[in-house]
Amino acid sequence: MPNQHTNGGRASPTHVTLAVVLQVRGDSLCVLLWQRGREPFEGAWSLPGGYLEPGHALEQSIRTQLARKVDVAELSSLEQLETVGDPGRHPGEWQLATAYLGLVPGGLDPALPEDTAWHPVDDLPSDMAFDHGPIVLAGRERLRAKLSYTNIGFALAPESFTMSELSSIYTAALGYPVDPTNLRRVLERRGLLESTGEQRSPGPDGGRPAAVYRFGSHELAVTDPFAVLRPPTLGRAAG
Repeated sequence: MPNQHTNGGRASPTHVTLAVVLQVRGDSLCVLLWQRGREPFEGAWSLPGGYLEPGHALEQSIRTQLARKVDVAELSSLEQLETVGDPGRHPGEWQLATAYLGLVPGGLDPALPEDTAWHPVDDLPSDMAFDHGPIVLAGRERLRAKLSYTNIGFALAPESFTMSELSSIYTAALGYPVDPTNLRRVLERRGLLESTGEQRSPGPDGGRPAAVYRFGSHELAVTDPFAVLRPPTLGRAAG
């Protein structure tokens, strides 16, 4: 464990970077966690990360730490989430932690070491280390907010998709059903969708071929600063 510096007899904090890496897998929004192999919290699940090395910028540090767990080239988005520094968050030292939010698109299945696994955000392990559970939930809420007013959906979606597939991704991320037709109207009104000109063959249950779309840009942008995606109200559902 790195030694804390002293300043006039008072210990200075150490600094770590952490990553909340999210991906929609099946019908769940999942987070990447690894099982700690040493104290404190040996055997508990935690966010990937590590101590900030001298001369490293924060984002450089977390990318280096993540590279030990997952191919960082597969991250479609990475942004700073929050810094936490409660003196009691670490049992052995005063530690600041800067967390980043990273997103992996659907359809990718990065190779993981044996101590690392995806966990549904709605069913996190009971033995999470430090304050990593609340940090995961902060990442989920940041994502949900940005799905309302930015084009960040591109970072969760595969390269191409049907609206049914995209609505399933939004449903998992937002935590409530998202209608494919309404989602298409919203995204088209904002100029975010492009038709690929292709159609997806119907499944074994039949039906009409489905149009295939893609996001027009993979650069994060605010598309409607006043928009909020909300679950349908009972009144609207009944009407």
